[in-house]
Amino acid sequence: MDEAERVVAGEPGPGDRWAPGYPDAFDVKGVSSYLATCSISGDPTPFGTYEIRRGSDGYAIGGLGFNGPPDAEDTVTVGYSVIASEHGNGYATEALRGLLAHLRALGVRGVKGDTDHGNLASQRVMAAAGMRQVGEDDRLRYYALRF
Repeated sequence: MDEAERVVAGEPGPGDRWAPGYPDAFDVKGVSSYLATCSISGDPTPFGTYEIRRGSDGYAIGGLGFNGPPDAEDTVTVGYSVIASEHGNGYATEALRGLLAHLRALGVRGVKGDTDHGNLASQRVMAAAGMRQVGEDDRLRYYALRF
């Protein structure tokens, strides 16, 4: 919880391992939602927010998490981001694949995600992780995967 508050403030503490550019606006937004949930209904673990850490040095380079607990269909909605300097290195795909494996182990039956039409990188991440486009509207493309 302490590190989450530092992420929102954008001020690392002693021992925090953050890559330059972390956190970005998406990380701050996701962690702010996590903290709001904690203050209202308690820690949502395992359906909270997680840091994406670079394997080579353990530095935080992004985040991923859930928009809430499973719904009535036992499906969760996920979101993720990686700092700009790490785009194109496969970290978001690797993190999303790991999260999907974790969801399967938890017994969750499905996952959803969405992205702007122009965010081709995010569309590639979801497709590479096994999610398929299931719809779109004037602003977003929607992806899903059933286990």
